[in-house]
Amino acid sequence: MNWTALIVFILLFAFVTVLGFFAARWRHGNLDQLHEWGLAGRRFGTIVTWFLLGGDLYTAYTFIAVPALVFGAGAIGMFALPYTIVVYPFVLMVFPRLWSVAHKRGYITAADFVQGRYDSSGLALIIALTGILATMPYIALQLVGIQVVIGAMGFHGTGLIGDLPLIIAFAILAAYTYTSGLRAPAMIAVVKDTLIYITVIAAVIIIPRQLGGYAHIFSSIPPAKLLLATPPAGSWGAYSAYGTLAFGSALTLFLYPHSVTGVMSASNRKVIRRNAALLPAYTFLLGLIALLGYMALASGVHDMPRYAPYFKQYGPNFAVPALMLNSFPAWFAGFAFGAIAIGALVPAAIMSIAAANLYTRNIYRPYLRPNCTDKQEATTAKLVSLIVKVGALAFVIFLPLKYAIQLQLLGGVWIIQTLPAIVIGLFNRWLHRWALVLGWAAGMVSGTWMVASLHFKGTVYPLHLNGLTMPGYAALYGLIVNLVVAAVFTVVFNLLGVSRGKDHTSESDYVSDADTTSGKAAASPDFEAPSL
Repeated sequence: MNWTALIVFILLFAFVTVLGFFAARWRHGNLDQLHEWGLAGRRFGTIVTWFLLGGDLYTAYTFIAVPALVFGAGAIGMFALPYTIVVYPFVLMVFPRLWSVAHKRGYITAADFVQGRYDSSGLALIIALTGILATMPYIALQLVGIQVVIGAMGFHGTGLIGDLPLIIAFAILAAYTYTSGLRAPAMIAVVKDTLIYITVIAAVIIIPRQLGGYAHIFSSIPPAKLLLATPPAGSWGAYSAYGTLAFGSALTLFLYPHSVTGVMSASNRKVIRRNAALLPAYTFLLGLIALLGYMALASGVHDMPRYAPYFKQYGPNFAVPALMLNSFPAWFAGFAFGAIAIGALVPAAIMSIAAANLYTRNIYRPYLRPNCTDKQEATTAKLVSLIVKVGALAFVIFLPLKYAIQLQLLGGVWIIQTLPAIVIGLFNRWLHRWALVLGWAAGMVSGTWMVASLHFKGTVYPLHLNGLTMPGYAALYGLIVNLVVAAVFTVVFNLLGVSRGKDHTSESDYVSDADTTSGKAAASPDFEAPSL
């Protein structure tokens, strides 16, 4: 047991726990209202939203998985950099419109918007269920980061004893999320991001000096891991895989319910536009994090006998913890492990809140309790957020880790199928509501089939067309199928005169920056200043 690292880790964890419970008093609102508990009253300004979205999107699993992919597979792991560059122009174009219509109409989830836009409870239900389905394994995988760092500090065991630290961590998370709602991860995100920036900056300065500089690091990496492999004749090989992974992931990222929740909590459209310009700072950080994979290779930690049992248990995911243990004193390793663990708690909290919002607004209220009060709605969301966390915890404890990873691979394939209804729907209503349902089904089936044909070991599907092989991200290929089916059946349903339903939104809803909502609390002007 590395007691020094463990003590530092526990102190950091205790600090953010206190912050989590204190957050209920921060920017106080009536937490018996769903928009206050689940969206923090839509009060967050530019800086808080920047920390919230950064903490939400750049998770502990990113801190572990991106360098692990670079460590194990080489240059293909760098697709995370262009994808987090492409995504922000997409955010700038699309999500101020979603914020405006949601703010004007009192929508809390993307499924609320779909319900209002297409007058289809069935389509809204599909969007909600897809969001919950894609989110659950994502929450479970946040636990992977905590598991790895707990193991790195020497905490071993089997059965309940081995899982006890994880259970305690998520019990604490569940408690302060229940009491404080979205305010808790927003406040903790400030601490989490500060810790991670300190850790990464220290790592990219100190570790290269220990290893003889960046030139020595790159010269010691096998050339096959520094560049994408040249495609063989008749194939686009790694080139198309890299490009489609980057573009498809960019289209996917902000469709996840936790991303939408972060956007919806902003105080006005300008906050989202500013963050589209400011969030690429995290891409710079991500580039530095990815380099840790090459540093781990150059340091030879995978060949050191003392780390062999850990690599056997955790695979490449142990590359960063091994690098930290090998390069820093125990107290700083504990600091870094605390940053990774807290980096898991922030997105896990937001994801559970987002899933609870979807269930409560788009399943519980319309189908199970149409006449429930606002307090009953908020209480149900709080309880569901607990159930979601327990489910994710059970998923990791009782199923082999490889199954969690395999199911998470489907998350992007599934959630991207909501793009036609949400993103295209924000700009026009040409696609027929029933055609969207059929397109969603076609995309889900085709995308899942592609991943299944790969035995759930990856999401890059080798598409064969006229003798040419184009390996590509199954999510993007599934989306193409979705769009084609939706477009064809839109024409068919229009010719048959099938009802399109009533659009309950107006064009002014998508461009208005007014701070009035349908019976909901308006954002305070105090939260609109750029300094906040």
